[in-house]
Amino acid sequence: MKIASWNVNSIRARLDHLRTWLSTNQVDILALQETKVQDADFPVTEISEMGYNCLFKGQKSYNGVAILSRQKMRLLETGIPDFEDNQCRLLCAGDENTTIINVYVPNGSAVGSDKFEYKIKWLTALKTWLTRLAQEKNNLILLGDFNIAPDDEDVHDPELWRDKILCSAQERNLLESIKALGLVDTFREFSQADSTFSWWDYRAGGFPRNRGLRIDLILASIAMQKNLKSSAIDTTPRGWEKPSDHAPVVLELALN
Repeated sequence: MKIASWNVNSIRARLDHLRTWLSTNQVDILALQETKVQDADFPVTEISEMGYNCLFKGQKSYNGVAILSRQKMRLLETGIPDFEDNQCRLLCAGDENTTIINVYVPNGSAVGSDKFEYKIKWLTALKTWLTRLAQEKNNLILLGDFNIAPDDEDVHDPELWRDKILCSAQERNLLESIKALGLVDTFREFSQADSTFSWWDYRAGGFPRNRGLRIDLILASIAMQKNLKSSAIDTTPRGWEKPSDHAPVVLELALN
C-alpha cells in the first residue's frame, strides 16, 4: 500500500501535474493541501477520471484539503473537533483498517505575531484531539504540510533559520509532543540522503540551489512501524514548469 502527501498550491493550477504524477505513481491514498478552491468548484470529475474517489473541504483562494483514494473512505471530520476555526485545514477519513488525518498546519508568518499565536493554538487543539483519538485507533496516519522542520537536518542552513518561523523551539516542541502520543516520523525510519527537503522558496533559486526545508511529513502509529517498507520525497515535480513549491512525500507499507 502506498500513501502520499502533496501540497499542490492550487489544485486547479496543478491539475495537469497531478494527472502526470499519478500516471506513474500508483498510490492508493493521496492527501492534498492548499487546494485553494471552494467545494462547488472542486474538480471531482477530473479526479474520478484519474481513478480516484475524493473527499474535500475547501474555500476560495486559500487553504483547503482533500483526500484522494482508490477505495472509498468514510468522512469522519472536516476540522479539529471542539476548535472553532473558519479556515479549512484538516480532513479526517477512514476505512476498516486505517484512519487518515490530512493537515495543512498554519504557516505562522513570524514568531511572536498574531498568526504565530493562531498556529500554536491550532497545534495545541490538534494535540488535544489526537490524545483521545490515539487511544481509540491503532492504525493512525497523520500527514500533510506541517509547516515545521522537525530538526536541523531538515533545514538547508540551520543557523540562518535558527529560532525563526518553521524552525522555532516552540513549534518543534509541539510537534515532538504530538509524536510522543505514539507516532513516528516515517521518513526518518529509513536511511536518507543528506539535504533531502520537501519545500523550496520560489525566490532566489531555492530549488536549483537546494535551499529547502522538510516540512511535509507522514507520521504513523507505532503499531504500524513493523509494516513500513519505504519512505521518500519525489523532487521531480518541483522541477516541472510552473510547479508547486512543495514535492510529494510517499510512504509504502504492508498492511495485514
